[in-house]
Amino acid sequence: MQEPAITPDLIAAHGLKDDEYSRIVEIIGRTPSFTELGIFSAMWNEHCSYKSSKKWLRKLPTEGPQVICGPGENAGVVAIGPGPDGRELAVVFKMESHNHPSYIEPYQGAATGMGGILRDVFTMGARPVAAMNALSFGDPAHPKTRRLVHGVVEGVGGYGNCFGVPTVAGEVRFHASYNGNCLVNAFAAGIAEADAIFYSAASGVGRPVVYLGAKTGRDGVGGATMASAEFDDTIAEKRPTVQVGDPFTEKRLMEACLELMATGAVVSIQDMGAAGLTCSAVEMGDKGRLGIRLDLDRVSVREGGMSAYEMMLSESQERMLMVLDPAREDVARAVFEKWDLDFAIVGETIAEDRFLIVHNGETKADLPLSILASSAPEYDRPWVASPPAEPLDPVAEVDPIEGLRALVGSANYCARDWVIEQYDTQVMGDTVARPGLDAGIVRVHGTERGLAFTADVTPRYVKANPVEGGKQAVAEAYRNLVAKGARPLAATDNLNFGNPEKPGIMGQFVGALDGIGQACAALDMPIVSGNVSLYNETDGTGIDPTPTIGAVGLIDDLSRRIACPVETGMLALLLGESGTHLGRSALLAEHLDRDEGDAPPVDLAAERARGEFILANLASIHACTDISDGGLALAAFTLAEANGVGVTLDVSGTAALFGENQGRYLIACTFDAAEALMVAAGRADVPLTMVGQFGGTVVSLGGAEAQLTELSTLYRTTFATLFG
Repeated sequence: MQEPAITPDLIAAHGLKDDEYSRIVEIIGRTPSFTELGIFSAMWNEHCSYKSSKKWLRKLPTEGPQVICGPGENAGVVAIGPGPDGRELAVVFKMESHNHPSYIEPYQGAATGMGGILRDVFTMGARPVAAMNALSFGDPAHPKTRRLVHGVVEGVGGYGNCFGVPTVAGEVRFHASYNGNCLVNAFAAGIAEADAIFYSAASGVGRPVVYLGAKTGRDGVGGATMASAEFDDTIAEKRPTVQVGDPFTEKRLMEACLELMATGAVVSIQDMGAAGLTCSAVEMGDKGRLGIRLDLDRVSVREGGMSAYEMMLSESQERMLMVLDPAREDVARAVFEKWDLDFAIVGETIAEDRFLIVHNGETKADLPLSILASSAPEYDRPWVASPPAEPLDPVAEVDPIEGLRALVGSANYCARDWVIEQYDTQVMGDTVARPGLDAGIVRVHGTERGLAFTADVTPRYVKANPVEGGKQAVAEAYRNLVAKGARPLAATDNLNFGNPEKPGIMGQFVGALDGIGQACAALDMPIVSGNVSLYNETDGTGIDPTPTIGAVGLIDDLSRRIACPVETGMLALLLGESGTHLGRSALLAEHLDRDEGDAPPVDLAAERARGEFILANLASIHACTDISDGGLALAAFTLAEANGVGVTLDVSGTAALFGENQGRYLIACTFDAAEALMVAAGRADVPLTMVGQFGGTVVSLGGAEAQLTELSTLYRTTFATLFG
């Protein structure tokens, strides 16, 4: 097959700038072949190289006594204590985006996002035990939103349910900034023995490089490059760059990989995700400081006449690349044949710093391997800090019930039953708390310990004040774990922003990472894995900055978790100050259609002190939820409604009820427990006040009342009314 000539248009179509192409020519001393151009395009795009974000990612705290493996591998690894047999266990987790594919082809985009994040986990030797997702869609009234919601939710559920992993937490938001670019952030966590983690660095010269799993097709060719570009009116032409997933094949692939890992045959392993065979081979070789030779004639394909370019850049799903102990080749082949999966030795590790690709007896690429990965371009993009937010104009007092009704009847704050019911939340039998308040919980199988999971960010805060918004994303994740009685362990991030070549957007990124870093350090929640998704724009209009934080916490004894039973007669206690901050609040957005003011400031010392107070007094706390969007009023309603009881808040004033001051929790407990908590709060020097009582059939806010059943019906039916 005749390869096309390298022209300026072809170079631009591969997402390479003129200076980057000139650097390629300088490195290899000649014009690259078409296949080589594709390889450079894949490895040097934003999605794979992090060329705009590396400088700032290095500033994040990534270490701690609990951390076994931080960023740089397929997923992060954190110690969680002994298993039922006494061997030390670890939780392996990561969050990653599949934004662009999900906007183009919502079902397959979301499904393959789930498939990719699950592979990141079991590639490390961990069996997945939990999943969650953070989804951002456009205005509910936008003509594309309904289709995207249906496709994405069905894709997440379809893949996760068939694979057999419970979806235990997540978030769904709606805002016009996502009209042209929805966000699909997928998270998975698994459990492995701490001394049996598998890494991707190749080792040993002359060892076989093995292709495993499904066959290679043309789906997803150029997907990584597409994910590093803005959308425009040619979006429909990008549909072939979206991968197609098969969860049943992925399930078999996981079982085969875990079985093979137990034999000692695996030297290193890497899943084929973004940029497929190219990225997996280059990363394995570069981390091991070795070269790789591949013979593409041995690659399993499902379509005839595939070129070297297509095979190297295909993002067909359910595939792995492995460096194998040659003495155990027969064992490995037998395992994969047993699971009816492809197994083919497609190359070998070599001592030279070369990435050598041969197809049909011809050399299609011969490149210095290290230049493709660790020596990819790194930019210090110009940036400008976001200007200070304008002061909030006075907010007139609102009827508190009308304000609450506006929140619970909105797409952003109504119940997510329609979504949750499409996910299997109980498969594997270890789910302790399903999606709902604060965080999901999964039992560490065979023990009395549990893992709690949450995903959080408030984009309107980040847009108004990137530093405080970055802090708040981490702080809310911290609070959601604590509210379940979990000790926060570590976090993963999914940093979704617009075009980093715009100084204002880059300034949002820099500010948000500053805030995230401060909060992670102060709250002892290191970032151990993550993903950066840039160029989330359509026709020059970017999304609101959305740096999602996925966090994991440990519950040492599930019998002492906060299970959130609320009974009639229990008191409502506010841990933290009375609400005062209405800037960028949910009430302003949903009830008054205003997007004004600054983000609420985050006092990290207070966050930690109050979190530690909760964890030190679990025996006195029957139920707890953090106070965030919608303030005290929405927190009290959701806690009461989840238990089928009413609530009376003896608090008056719009700011006191709906203010979104940070570092606050709502606690439900008995009278005797409240007395004990008050004494403990005095000793700990944290503010704790009684603000009301649970019980009855009405929701009463500062004297204004509505029937719980009326508000509950609105809360439970709105999502299905809009999208069902």
